[in-house]
Amino acid sequence: MSQNLEPQKRTFEAGVDDVRLDKCLAAALPDLTRSHIQKLIKAGRVKVNGGATSSARRLKSTDLITIEIPAPATSRLEPEDIAVEVIYEDPDMAVINKPAGLSVYPAPGHTSHTLVNALLKRFPDLACFGDSPRPGIVHRLDKDTSGLIVVARNEKARVELVNQFKSRSVKKAYLVLVKGKLEPERGAIDAPIGRDPANRKRMAVVTRGRAARTDYRVLQHYKSCTLAEVRIQTGRTHQIRVHMAAIGHPVVGDKTYGRASISSGRQFLHACFLELKLPHSGQMRSFTCGLPPDLQQVLKSFDKGRG
Repeated sequence: MSQNLEPQKRTFEAGVDDVRLDKCLAAALPDLTRSHIQKLIKAGRVKVNGGATSSARRLKSTDLITIEIPAPATSRLEPEDIAVEVIYEDPDMAVINKPAGLSVYPAPGHTSHTLVNALLKRFPDLACFGDSPRPGIVHRLDKDTSGLIVVARNEKARVELVNQFKSRSVKKAYLVLVKGKLEPERGAIDAPIGRDPANRKRMAVVTRGRAARTDYRVLQHYKSCTLAEVRIQTGRTHQIRVHMAAIGHPVVGDKTYGRASISSGRQFLHACFLELKLPHSGQMRSFTCGLPPDLQQVLKSFDKGRG
């Protein structure tokens, strides 16, 4: 199956004062090398406040940067024999229990060992999506987040599922272990999320961000952590991780918004529940999957010091 990644156009504020343009872009776009960024600037594909510019330009925090990233040369997106657990399947869709450490779809320079590669092996009918780099993908999970993800198996089902996500009729729940004693027992975090102006590789609660709401329910207090069920009404990038860190309870093992954990090796975040309408019948169906062994082991280690 061939893959044609689409060209991208990004517009954002610099966010910091007195930084070189190429350094700002390197921080904001970690998938691009510094040399690639400089070539794009030289080719006129980067504008500052709508005008031509140079790599060495010193920016103001309010400068508006627009960058056009052309599609890379065509590459092959191949099926791979990667073990994934199929929770449910019918002719229109499948629900997968994604393991941690597996990216959902390819990115420039990384076209192998993703969930998409595994799905192409398990469901050859995904070839119906032609050259799409994300065949059947209607939502995503972070690479190091495990759990339930739904995949469309034809275009009609894809449109139906995308519309369900857009209308926020899909219900999703996660199990998360956070630092400290999370109080009260039930709560909601309603705060906009956008690119962190101090570090373009991160997201943050920012005034001009996109609306985001996270509801939580405490399941168990431990000596130094809290296990909670979290439901999100929006699906912003890193939403749960950003919101929990913003209230002083970062996700255990989160290297970006907290700190790495020796016990888990990855963030303790698992998509445990999914409810949606089946595209072919309109019937509501819910799916669940328990914690994977690595996160069960983390809980056992914390259980010894339960407070």
